[in-house]
Amino acid sequence: MGGEIMWSCLKYIPHRLAGVAILAPVGNYWWSGFPPDVFKEAWRVQFPQDQRAVWVAHHLPWLTHWWNTQKLFRGSSVKDGDPAMLSKEDRLVADKFEKRTYEKQVRQQGEHDSLHRDMMVGFGKWDWSPLEMENPFAGGQDEVKVYLWHGVEDLYVPVQLSRYISERLPWVIYHELPTAGHLFPVADGMPDAIVRSLLLGDE
Repeated sequence: MGGEIMWSCLKYIPHRLAGVAILAPVGNYWWSGFPPDVFKEAWRVQFPQDQRAVWVAHHLPWLTHWWNTQKLFRGSSVKDGDPAMLSKEDRLVADKFEKRTYEKQVRQQGEHDSLHRDMMVGFGKWDWSPLEMENPFAGGQDEVKVYLWHGVEDLYVPVQLSRYISERLPWVIYHELPTAGHLFPVADGMPDAIVRSLLLGDE
């Protein structure tokens, strides 16, 4: 979960950014600015156990760790590594994703700090919303671009929230991948395409 971090960087330290690529970012369903129909459409894409896990992270954050480790009923599908979350294209690259050389570093602080705290921050109660942001680079750093990439078949993170954010924020250059799932960043050629867009301003 890095989307919530990147939106925060855009808000608080844009002067330190030379370019931004946000890849299949988790959106907070409770950010102000989402119309009810967008909220409902995105919410219903999730599996029931993920709806519950996200609801707990937002409304009862102190219960997040217990919720996702207890065995009475299912917690987060993402945390459990449920293969049902994989789209057709995700299945083709899942093995490559699992063999990332930095996997141990990602979880080196343990599951709670590496995953549960991410959920609490990403789905928690924010005092501002990315949907209300002005272009942080307007006027002085127009050459700095913000790209948002999302796969339509993403079952980890519903595309509807990213789609709406890109409509609300005209300074975000949106790439919607019609057949991609959540793991598209590791697909052959995608890292190069993403970096090329940042370096060459490919819109």
